[in-house]
Amino acid sequence: MRKNFVEELRWRGMLAQIMPGTEEFLQKEMVTAYLGTDPTADSLHIGHLCGIMMLRHLQRCGHKPIILVGGATGMIGDPSGKSQERNLLDADTLYHNQEAIKKQVAKFLDFESKEENAAEMVNNYDWMKDFTFLDFAREVGKHITVNYMMAKDSVQQRLNGTAHDGLSFTEFTYQLLQGYDFLYLYQHKGCRLQLGGNDQWGNMTTGTELIRRTLGSETEAYALTCPLITKADGKKFGKTETGNIWLDPKRTSPYKFYQFWLNVSDDDAERYIKIFTSLEKDVIDALVEEHKTDPGRRMLQKRLAEEVTTMVHSKEDLDMAIEASNILFGKSTKESLQRLDEQTFLDIFEGVPQFQLPKSELGQPAIELFARDDVKVFASKGEMRKLVQGGGVSLNKEKLEAFDRPVTADDLIDGKYLLVQRGKKNYYLVTVK
Repeated sequence: MRKNFVEELRWRGMLAQIMPGTEEFLQKEMVTAYLGTDPTADSLHIGHLCGIMMLRHLQRCGHKPIILVGGATGMIGDPSGKSQERNLLDADTLYHNQEAIKKQVAKFLDFESKEENAAEMVNNYDWMKDFTFLDFAREVGKHITVNYMMAKDSVQQRLNGTAHDGLSFTEFTYQLLQGYDFLYLYQHKGCRLQLGGNDQWGNMTTGTELIRRTLGSETEAYALTCPLITKADGKKFGKTETGNIWLDPKRTSPYKFYQFWLNVSDDDAERYIKIFTSLEKDVIDALVEEHKTDPGRRMLQKRLAEEVTTMVHSKEDLDMAIEASNILFGKSTKESLQRLDEQTFLDIFEGVPQFQLPKSELGQPAIELFARDDVKVFASKGEMRKLVQGGGVSLNKEKLEAFDRPVTADDLIDGKYLLVQRGKKNYYLVTVK
């Protein structure tokens, strides 16, 4: 018996809207379904993860997932949920972004499977680039009335919203282009279902309508959306003060990625562990119960952070992120500092007081370097002497035994950093240039 995909989404809190008949159709046979993503960057961020997880669950329930990269639509922009028209991209950038996205999605979907439900990636630029405006007007435009298009929420919001620049014709036709994608995939890939975020519902139903009006009312085409994920306080999910949390380790280090999930609230952790992991219901229920008996241990957050970091990055990256987290809050050594890559090292000590020293000053006693006016780790030499004698000062996680011990190039982490610790909690980062 095929596992019920809709039921899987339902208990996970990943189902927003669904067309009548969709669930029954999915139970009858293997269904090919697609989800579109915009190639506006060469990395997805965690805002895309709910959609990608839908495709993952779809494939695990025995159906075939297609991820559509919107090369053509990425050149235009989609009004849904936006207050302004977005920047348009050139073909080289789009291709580069598409390849980067496929690499990321391959961690969630099986593109190499020998089964008939192997995942596929397609780009709508391939079928739109030679489609003339006259063809489009004749084959697509004539089937959908302006009245129908005007009634969509995404269009109404832009027409009646606060944006003064209105809605361009280009953006207005976006729902027809997205609708045509569904029609094309229906005809060429046997695709019967479109998945997406709830802000896409209007565009998606235009697609099912276009299929019916083009191919006949008895054709079976369906749409299903996941909710837009927010935090418990209603704020946008996945954004921090420094911006998006990206899947690309060069944009967001695995340490920062791990920390994001580790620091979510209890309420959010309970929702997110269902949405962003593949753990089964009984495992999650047991974790939730265990968490409730001792919330201080943050069992849910730890398991969530472990699962998502391993899935997006790797087990090695997870181990490094955990080790990096222990550097601030637990016991660690100079060796553990040296094992970190530079970006992770800087991410850990982001926000601690930082100073700079010229390289020519190396070789001097520690007391001459860390109690001077431009490197104010200690208020005075007297204070430093006292703290060192009391065993309260560390250099690169090793106790400083003598305040007059020379600091040399051998002490530098990554060839340029000195980490001074006063007491248990006070860190200072000195960059030697």
